[in-house]
Amino acid sequence: MVSTWIYSGSSAKVKLSTVQRLTVCWFMLCGCIHLILEGWFSVFHNSIAGDQSFLSQLWKEYSKADSRYVSADNFTVVMESITAFLEGPGSFLAAWAILENKPSRYLLQLLVSTGQLYGDILYYTIEYKDGFVHGPMWHPLYFWFYFMFLNSFWIVIPFCLLVQACGKVSQAQGVVDKTGTLGKKSK
Repeated sequence: MVSTWIYSGSSAKVKLSTVQRLTVCWFMLCGCIHLILEGWFSVFHNSIAGDQSFLSQLWKEYSKADSRYVSADNFTVVMESITAFLEGPGSFLAAWAILENKPSRYLLQLLVSTGQLYGDILYYTIEYKDGFVHGPMWHPLYFWFYFMFLNSFWIVIPFCLLVQACGKVSQAQGVVDKTGTLGKKSK
């Protein structure tokens, strides 16, 4: 993240604000987490319980908070696969679009953030509907830190990014509506 922060300050197509640079860092972090960590789970979910590799060990540690990860629960496998292979590359694409000041940057931010928020809401609500049976409820480390705190970032930050993106898209549409320039070629 340090290299992303430095790069976003020196190599972006336009000068980025602190919020834009933090957003680039967020999407780069998400891209890495989604593709590497969640991608690992998606591909190796059936063998994690018996595997001794570093990433499998991380998943086994996390499964102390949510046993769906060692039991290869269908919802968890599907959700993590979508997250890994759609939101992972989408996160990198959103970061690149912000760095390059592409017109699609807020659309990509909106799409990726919607997927993250929706996935996390489903993740929490399904466990709630199941009665929190997949981990030690109220445990300070496993429930409050692993399950609640670490996942809450994908509620709070995507929500803020969604609000920002919706505002920017609405603002742009307002300009188009006011000027009537959509689809007209400049002379």
